[in-house]
Amino acid sequence: MDAVQELPDKELLSRHAQGDDQAFNELVKRHRERMWAVAVRVLGDPEEASDALQDAFLSAFRGAHRFRGDAQVSTWLHRIVINACHDRMRRKLVRPSVPTDDATLDVLSNERTKGTTPDPTGRSDSSLDVQAALENLPPEQRLALILVDMLGYRVDEAAEILEIASGTVKSRCARGRARLLPYLAHLRNPEDSRDVTSPRGGDRRS
Repeated sequence: MDAVQELPDKELLSRHAQGDDQAFNELVKRHRERMWAVAVRVLGDPEEASDALQDAFLSAFRGAHRFRGDAQVSTWLHRIVINACHDRMRRKLVRPSVPTDDATLDVLSNERTKGTTPDPTGRSDSSLDVQAALENLPPEQRLALILVDMLGYRVDEAAEILEIASGTVKSRCARGRARLLPYLAHLRNPEDSRDVTSPRGGDRRS
């Protein structure tokens, strides 16, 4: 039998469904860090993120037989953790009405450069401000923004994880950035005088 460390994700999930007690542990090792990054960004609370991640892995453990094989295992796992987080978000978020400005993308993408596994005990004031602002967004916009702007997923990857059209992801990101503007305007670089309506070179997603 091949060492589990050398097997592709789909083979590991298949072996887990057949009773291999090592296969799922290897999947957890491979994907836990990235899934934790998603959960803690989405929820902003390490304890809730930890609970959501535990729920997600338990759901994946029990539901491996439902994996259809038409997506990457990593995408399937991210859907599960997103759903776990989404359930917690829906109960407490409000929907503010604010002006439109895509320049909020700069602040969000800056947060991405601070690492994919933020330390809740050592986050900067700006990170805390961003997280507090995100909590004012509808869950759908918040999830799209976090995946695309903060965690660096391509629009098509986020669309697959969220099981929506790419155009819907783009729309939710645009509306979310607009809603965040009043909360994050003070974090923008005052020396950045470029025209915010012009393209951001190769960094802007299509």
